[in-house]
Amino acid sequence: MSENLDKSNINEAGKSKSSDSEQGLEDAVEVSDEALQKKIKSGSPSTQRVQRPHSSPPRFVTVEELLETAKGVTNMALAHEIVINGDFQIKPVELPEDSLEKRVKDIVHKAFWDCLSVQLSEVPPTYDRAIKLVGEIKETLLSFLLPGHTRLRNQITEVLDLDLIKQEAENGALDISKLAEFIIGMMGTLCAPVRDEEVKKLKDIKEIVPLFRAIFSALDLMKVDMANFAVSSIRPHLMQQSIEYERKQFQEFLEKQPNSLDFVTQWLQEATDDLMSQKYKNALPAAGGAAGSGDGPQLDPVAVQNYAYLKLLKWDHLHRPFPETVLMDHSRFQEFQLQLEQLTVLGAVLLVTFSMAAPGIASRADFAEKLKMIVKILLTDMHLPSFHLEDALTAVGEKVCLEVSSCLSLCGLSPLTTDKEAVLKGQIQAVASPDNPIRRIVDSRILTFLDAYLASSHQKPSPIAPGGLGPIQKELEEVAVKFVRLVNYNKMVFSPYYDAILNTREYLPATPE
Repeated sequence: MSENLDKSNINEAGKSKSSDSEQGLEDAVEVSDEALQKKIKSGSPSTQRVQRPHSSPPRFVTVEELLETAKGVTNMALAHEIVINGDFQIKPVELPEDSLEKRVKDIVHKAFWDCLSVQLSEVPPTYDRAIKLVGEIKETLLSFLLPGHTRLRNQITEVLDLDLIKQEAENGALDISKLAEFIIGMMGTLCAPVRDEEVKKLKDIKEIVPLFRAIFSALDLMKVDMANFAVSSIRPHLMQQSIEYERKQFQEFLEKQPNSLDFVTQWLQEATDDLMSQKYKNALPAAGGAAGSGDGPQLDPVAVQNYAYLKLLKWDHLHRPFPETVLMDHSRFQEFQLQLEQLTVLGAVLLVTFSMAAPGIASRADFAEKLKMIVKILLTDMHLPSFHLEDALTAVGEKVCLEVSSCLSLCGLSPLTTDKEAVLKGQIQAVASPDNPIRRIVDSRILTFLDAYLASSHQKPSPIAPGGLGPIQKELEEVAVKFVRLVNYNKMVFSPYYDAILNTREYLPATPE
């Protein structure tokens, strides 16, 4: 399997194709493929609505249509990120220090606060701008309240009554410091615990203009906190609606950009062609079905989709456009790919080491875990541009030999001879090549394990790691769980389109049942 994924050729038609369709575009539900298909069929629109790029000629669109489409795609991507990424958070905007936007913002803000300072310095003071700021603060504080916060709402409305404040200002009876004290106290009541110190520092600012400026800075942070609280609150509800929402948004996008499934079609066609060959039917026996009457072997669409997802773990991201329906998770699939490459090298090094070491050494769980951690640390920066795998494996070989000899001595066995050390270091060094036989075996077994994870039901026991992968099974399962969650969620959203593409070899829409 891994040979095919490593050597998948780039379709030249895909190269010349415009990349416009690429622009559109963890805790998803864990379900078995069988349950997944049932849910999709019961809750999805008829696959007859799925539009095929080959039957839909390109058309011109207006700027307004493009802007509307872009907005829909942005909303879809945001909803997707909230559901998929359990750590998703909105963060304050921080402009680059030397950017034009920051310089303009600083100039405008300085002019505003200087103007406020001039007004308050007049005799008698002019409070027009200050009262407007109080009004903004009032609206912001009220926006933080929940429906049940009646008492706090009444307090804010009563103390920050703008009509009363204007009357006090006209009569020279306005006490700005008293209003600021109330505002700071209310902010302390409503802010998240992480902002307590920041709000407390406001009490030390005595001048009105710097105080107002600091209040607005703190309120901006409180707005971000409130937004993140809202995100965490709606996530469980959004999870239930996001599948239909994403599919609906993608369908609307597809109607405006009919070629938005071209790369998906190419991706699934390659997976189908690979599995149709005898070599890959033997490698993936579960994918092959009974031969049709004169039509050749039939493939299970679920197996084709699973195999297509595995191909994404061997994708040439520099030279191949990513399929449109998985584009929002492009970075996640890249991360999986990098993690698996590191695990492949780690597994190959450990397999070589334990094959050469005495049987008693390989069976010692504490030593295996210690050796694994040492090699992992030395391979931590494996995918940085400055990282040289050959140099790192030289250091790994030296350290492994020291650890193995030390463990042999503790067990009362003879340490490695000079010749054995040289052989072990050479075999570890050879793992640097992607064509190294040991590395290829480990890579193939990892993909087999992931394929079994995709095909298995969550009610069944998790698949057992193939031989030789025992030392890295824990790390491999962590990647597999995240990978399967992401794949299952993607299937639930886009399987109607995949089924339509795979319905015939000509990739025509499926007819409704």
